[in-house]
Amino acid sequence: MRVTVKSSSMIKPAEPTWSGRLPLSELDQTGMNTHVSTIYFYTKPSQDWDTVLQTLKASLTTTLVHFYPLASRLSSIAGGRLELDCNADGVQFIEAYADMKLVDLDDFMQSPIFHHLIPSVDYRHTPLEEVPLLLLQATKFVCGGWSLGFCISHVVVDGQSALHFLSEWARACRGEPLDSPPHIDRKCLHAGEPPTTTCSSIEQHVQFRPPPILLGQSSNENERTQETTVAMLKLTETLVEKLRNKANKSRKTETDRGFTRYEVVTAHAWRTACKARNLEPEQPTAVGICIDVRTRMKPPLPEKYFGNAIIDVIATGTSGELLSETLGYVSTKIRNAIEKVNDEYVNSVIDFLKNQEDLSKFQDLQRFGDDEGPFYGNPNLGVVSWLTLPMYGVDFGWGKEEFTGPGTDDADDGDFLILRGEEGGGSLVVALCLQVRHMEDFKRVFYQSIED
Repeated sequence: MRVTVKSSSMIKPAEPTWSGRLPLSELDQTGMNTHVSTIYFYTKPSQDWDTVLQTLKASLTTTLVHFYPLASRLSSIAGGRLELDCNADGVQFIEAYADMKLVDLDDFMQSPIFHHLIPSVDYRHTPLEEVPLLLLQATKFVCGGWSLGFCISHVVVDGQSALHFLSEWARACRGEPLDSPPHIDRKCLHAGEPPTTTCSSIEQHVQFRPPPILLGQSSNENERTQETTVAMLKLTETLVEKLRNKANKSRKTETDRGFTRYEVVTAHAWRTACKARNLEPEQPTAVGICIDVRTRMKPPLPEKYFGNAIIDVIATGTSGELLSETLGYVSTKIRNAIEKVNDEYVNSVIDFLKNQEDLSKFQDLQRFGDDEGPFYGNPNLGVVSWLTLPMYGVDFGWGKEEFTGPGTDDADDGDFLILRGEEGGGSLVVALCLQVRHMEDFKRVFYQSIED
């Protein structure tokens, strides 16, 4: 497939917006500090393409008035910290054309060409202060169908906030008024405030320790450089229920709460990775788990809080332990890590980070060319759930999407996403990135061991 870019422009808010420096919370500035991408595919719209583009751009300018942080730029301050320079510099909008039909993509789930349809960010050669926080690409196919590539900075928003913006932009495009304004002030997560305690012990927050490395190696440098590949593995509702039933056999009583789909699929993926990677039984391994804290705070965060309201926790074990124990045992490890996240825990994480002189060691900067940040590749995993994200049914006025899914260029070894399946019901898709040498064994074990 050949994609030709016709134009690229900066779309700015339609009206003057607040200007100045906006403090970011510690939850904004740690973990993934790069852009995250998704893509939406649509059938041929009822209007001509020029009208579609004009409508998309006009509605984008009005939506940015409310979501003005997305039209801002990042600025570095002391200690590896960042803040938002709300300067209305705008978001990048690319118009492109593809020389194929949507039907030629065959299976959207397995398409290797997404990177042609999603804007990319040149972190190495573009100064941080010049990088747009939102990049969009509308690509028309020869059949009249089109795609929208959506690439957004994880410093500014998490998944819930990104999709809040996307939903409101779609409403504006349909000619409807704003439904829910974003809550932009991040002081509820103590943005820009000093720590409330002087406690800074890493022993309390093991997720900030360097993840395990392979036995016999002194660093993860070699693993970072291995060639990777991506795949999307489908789990029918029947297969998901088989996993849950297998895990739930470990419940002590019938009144114990059954394991969730996320808990059992994450546990299953973790065990499968240990086997596919052929890890030594004594090999320590960790799985990073991303938790939305909006409703875990007291009081809960404001409605439509706009920013990052997620923290990472980890579950740990050895490969031999995970493979010799039951699926229920490993699922319990996942559950225990999740259940410790409450208001007190979140505030202790924020205080821990506030007490750090330099936050850069807690930032995932691999795509900035920095190999010192956290690495959840071999022998580890990072498993993120998109099951509760409102990413489906986005209608800009010409019908809902035919397909939506994650981009592939922003994935690293060990990155896993759990998504709703196309079949609906309880079906799932596991989108993953692994080293090439491990992927085929992972696929085989992933499915075979469900039936064991």
